[in-house]
Amino acid sequence: MIKRGTSKRLPKPNEVKLHLRKNDMVVVITGKDKGKIGKVLQVFPRRGRAIVEGVNVVKKHMKPTPRSSGGIIEKPAPIHISNLMLYCPKCKRGVKVAKKFLEDGSKVRICKKCGEIFEAKE
Repeated sequence: MIKRGTSKRLPKPNEVKLHLRKNDMVVVITGKDKGKIGKVLQVFPRRGRAIVEGVNVVKKHMKPTPRSSGGIIEKPAPIHISNLMLYCPKCKRGVKVAKKFLEDGSKVRICKKCGEIFEAKE
C-alpha cells in the first residue's frame, strides 16, 4: 500500500544536529540577503531551516477575515541553515563553532577564532 502525501523524506528528530538555536545572532553568508545580521526567531531542525528576523522577507497576499484586515503583509520566510553562520560580537563576523565542556561539566559552544562563549539571550 502506498501512503499519500509522504513524498518528503524528513530525518528522525534524534538524527538532526544543528549549530544554531533560537535567539542566536547569525549572519547570512549567501543569497539575496548576503551580509545581513539578524536574530533567529524559530528553528525547524527536521527541515534544516530557520526563520531570521529581517532576512528572506516575502510578501503575502491576505484575504480579509473577521479577525484581521486583508492586504499585502511582509513576513520572514525560512532560510536554509547552510546559508547562515553564527555571529561573534568580539570578532564582528560570522564564525565556525566548536563545542567544549567547562569545569562544571556543562557543554557550551565557542568561537573557533577567539574562544568567545556563545549563550543564546532569552
